[in-house]
Amino acid sequence: MPLKIVAEPIRNLPWQDKPAGCPDVVWRYDANPIIDRRPLPQTTGIYNSAVIPFQGAFIGVFRTEYKDRMPHLHLGRSPDGIRWTFEPKEIEFSCPDPEIARREYGYDPRLVRIGDDYYVLWCNGYHGPTIGLARTRDFVHFEQMENAVLPYNRNGVLFPRKVGGKYAMLSRPSDTGHTPFGDIFYSESPDLVHWGRHRHVMARGNGWWQDKKIGAGPCPIETSEGWLLFYHGVANTCNGFVYSTGAALLDLDEPWKVRYRTNQAILMPEAPYELTGFVPNVVFPTSSLIDGPTGRIALYCGAADTVTSLAFCQADELITFMKANSLV
Repeated sequence: MPLKIVAEPIRNLPWQDKPAGCPDVVWRYDANPIIDRRPLPQTTGIYNSAVIPFQGAFIGVFRTEYKDRMPHLHLGRSPDGIRWTFEPKEIEFSCPDPEIARREYGYDPRLVRIGDDYYVLWCNGYHGPTIGLARTRDFVHFEQMENAVLPYNRNGVLFPRKVGGKYAMLSRPSDTGHTPFGDIFYSESPDLVHWGRHRHVMARGNGWWQDKKIGAGPCPIETSEGWLLFYHGVANTCNGFVYSTGAALLDLDEPWKVRYRTNQAILMPEAPYELTGFVPNVVFPTSSLIDGPTGRIALYCGAADTVTSLAFCQADELITFMKANSLV
């Protein structure tokens, strides 16, 4: 049976065909990076950010680091998903509870649409890293909600619809610093406030490329085969951490069950802008756009914790590759 994608058409999806002779299932845009390190005068890097279609164009929430290296969240807009302009001031969240509104920092956002609402998840500083959550309908007014989990946690990702009548989230429990461990877990909620029924999804350590930690990337993509998930895997080398990209296919009804999982990275740091930067050797997936009818995927990645890059793949080709090269 042909693969079916539960996603709307994106007629202006950023796209570039696979180069002739390319042996890989995922390939890079030949004009990367699409966002350089200083598109705003106060920044030293924009990366690990989230993009979504909106009103015929594209909008995003971007990790924007200032010259003191503190991360902030800024709004960006693009007509084509490649050329971006950014709001000079960080996003202001409205929140009636001063305890929750007291943010220390914000980084690595994700974006997902559920019904008429758009949800932003990010690593929020609240006595250590936790999962911040906000919603908007117009990308002008942002309502900050309760933090989803206790510190310490990162890589919070919402599913684009309820699973079994509950909101569903992936996350990676962590510590206060550069976490030297980490698996992916599943949680569910009736109201986006109270989270429970935690389930282990995937462990690190299957191959050296992900032996230290793993974390969910873009929001899962619903297909007839299961939830397609991009994730990052981290290797611990003699010269420090190396961040690469893998993929998995989760069960539609019980997403903590992994059907397939790549036994190798599908993107490893190779390009100059991935090998050199503030944190060398990083290709970190955080956002994807998918055209439902064609299955074409545009994958946004942070590169070397400095710039933003773009890669491409076909959903059916990726899942076929995954089945032939699976850990499960």
